[in-house]
Amino acid sequence: MDVTSSRALPGHRPGPRPSGDRPPRLPADRVPRHVAIIMDGNGRWATDRGLPRTDGHEAGARSGWEVVHGAIEAGVTHLSLYAFSTENWGRPQVEVRHIFSALARRVLAAARQRELEEMGVRVRWAGRRSRVPGYVADALGRLEDRTRNNTVLTLTVCVDYGGRSEITEAAAALAKDVYHGRVAAESIDEQCFARYLSVPELPDVDLLIRTAGELRVSNFFPWQATYAELVFLDTLWPDIDRRDLWRAVEIYAARTRTHGRLPGASA
Repeated sequence: MDVTSSRALPGHRPGPRPSGDRPPRLPADRVPRHVAIIMDGNGRWATDRGLPRTDGHEAGARSGWEVVHGAIEAGVTHLSLYAFSTENWGRPQVEVRHIFSALARRVLAAARQRELEEMGVRVRWAGRRSRVPGYVADALGRLEDRTRNNTVLTLTVCVDYGGRSEITEAAAALAKDVYHGRVAAESIDEQCFARYLSVPELPDVDLLIRTAGELRVSNFFPWQATYAELVFLDTLWPDIDRRDLWRAVEIYAARTRTHGRLPGASA
């Protein structure tokens, strides 16, 4: 697959793993278009090593880059990472501050921004924008604008994101437009409602992955992941690399997806 874009450097691709491992060779229609990941286990990874929990978030940021590279190599076109949930504000403030600091240094730094551009990655932000520290919000906003024409991979960073919050705010915005006569109530359908979501153009999730052995979706993409295939990995997030993503993609490819219809029936 030729991963180039209007903003990408010609021929620039993610660096291969030192081991020489390559992504699975699958028919294009068996590769998930949109992969969403709940990145769990940073704190446990650090605690198991006698380290501060904050060190786990630093290590987890490195895994994020590995997975971005692996997604491009596998032919995934949309990758969404659950970086900070609406519920994460309940953690100790020192940890919250460090999560945002690690995000700024490991993802939003100038060198990383250049790498994203070179690989043709478009960045989108899903979540509330009013509560996030200003330096993070400004950097994410600039990165969205800077990469808006890239087409190889859309990376949605979910910061201060909660699925119920997203749906509630979308319903409130839609109700306001109905009240002011901008939308006719009888015209509301799923496509209409989806235009009010945090990232309206985001396609449905095909594959939802959660790490660290937890078996729940934790308020992540309840609208978008209605028919997602779920894959739960025991590996803690900082130990994840692109090979784990490829393994999950292979699991996805082996499943039969019917969306409520009989196998082989047309939509």
